Amino acid sequence: MTSPRRIATTVAPRALRSIRAGHPWVFRHSIRSQKGDAAPGDLAVVFDDKRRFVGIGFAEPDSAIAIRMLHHGSSQTIDDHFFASRIDTSIKLRQPLIDRADTTGFRLVNGENDGLPGLIVDQYDTVIVIKIYTAAWLSYLKPITDQLIKRRAPSAIVLRGSRTVQSALPDGDGEVFHGLLPNSTVRFEENGLGFTADVLAGNKTGHFLDQRDNRQRVREQSLGHDVLDVFSSTGGFSVYAAAGGARSVTAIDISNGALKSARRNVADNDARCRFTALQGDAFEQMNKLRKTGQVYGVVVVDPPSFAMKQADIDRALNAYRKLTRAALELLAPDGLLVQASCSARVTEEAFLDTVHDELDRSQRSFGKIEAFGHPMDHPVSFNEGRYLKAVFARAM
Repeated sequence: MTSPRRIATTVAPRALRSIRAGHPWVFRHSIRSQKGDAAPGDLAVVFDDKRRFVGIGFAEPDSAIAIRMLHHGSSQTIDDHFFASRIDTSIKLRQPLIDRADTTGFRLVNGENDGLPGLIVDQYDTVIVIKIYTAAWLSYLKPITDQLIKRRAPSAIVLRGSRTVQSALPDGDGEVFHGLLPNSTVRFEENGLGFTADVLAGNKTGHFLDQRDNRQRVREQSLGHDVLDVFSSTGGFSVYAAAGGARSVTAIDISNGALKSARRNVADNDARCRFTALQGDAFEQMNKLRKTGQVYGVVVVDPPSFAMKQADIDRALNAYRKLTRAALELLAPDGLLVQASCSARVTEEAFLDTVHDELDRSQRSFGKIEAFGHPMDHPVSFNEGRYLKAVFARAM
């Protein structure tokens, strides 16, 4: 690995306290001084006003996040050994999940939460997908891939990039830069159910792995019910509901391609229930179902992120409010509502308050109301990393 440039940096007192507390981000408005212009891959070394080492991280020249912290506390050399050790620790943390025979799709590295900011590593059967959210990682891929090959022996490694990074990728998004990948879709198992992930062009890294535990909870509650899966994507909740003995499953998504994948995933698991796919806007499709008098024993609403920036929070909460209201209008008298949020900027408290307000507004009685978060392969180490929230509410 080429030795990176190290750029001496000082930050505002509040940011200094945040770094010492372990927060992984330093925002641009907190930078007091930085000696030299940074390029992707350079390291910002943060000192306090007494020239004492505070921490070190990726310098981000063109981002609101000016530094993505890699380490804080005592002085640390950022080299091949450093990254190999972080990868090793991440994999060991997930060993109980990796060792399960019924699950071959899981997250190996969860970015900031594993001390590797802006780096996601998912594995689908024998294929590993690396997704980077900062171009800084292009300078450090060798120690990352070397350790992944050593520990996981993948048949292929695919490189993906976020929209802001894709232009910096040498061969574009979806490069196979280790091994062979005969097909862009990879079959894997999740709690004994079969899925396919489009690792070259699918959303995120090809599949939404974070809802695995919540999908299993829906599976356990679906026997004999008609199930509605809103924002179904490729049918994660639909497959689980069908496997759980649902009488019928109706999936709603705006993407025809996603619904085709959902239908295939349901069929591939030998589901015997009736499956219906409705393409279109979720609100419009739910309203049409309401007008025809449809009700469901289980209603799952798992939308994409509604708050990409701070200014979107109020709009996002209003969308969750409307979705919860629409879902309740389709919920059978003793039905189960599952309302989820993956908006990191919407706090758990704000989301839960919004859903509870709508439950109260409906003037219906609810027995057990539970809230769930991240599965074990998506650990959380700072508040903003706690993006996934799901409410399970049983009507009475």
